Amino acid sequence: MDTATVVDLGRQALWMTVLISAPLLAVALAVGLVIGILQAATSINEATLSFIPKVASLALTLAIVGGWQINMLVDYTREIFQRIPGLFH
Repeated sequence: MDTATVVDLGRQALWMTVLISAPLLAVALAVGLVIGILQAATSINEATLSFIPKVASLALTLAIVGGWQINMLVDYTREIFQRIPGLFH
């Protein structure tokens, strides 16, 4: 296994991590921003006010995109397993 193969495997792993985490991170960012603006506008500094909507929105997002995330991970794992015989020649 040469250096280019190792770098390619690492690049693919990092890209898969970005793809899988992006929907959840984007929703958490958007909800946190909206709640933060509402808290600043109303001067309400309650920690649960930002926590509970984030958890609820992340659960909903996970329910919506969870199947896609699992399919992406399964396809990536299959691809890695299929590449194993050719890695050591």
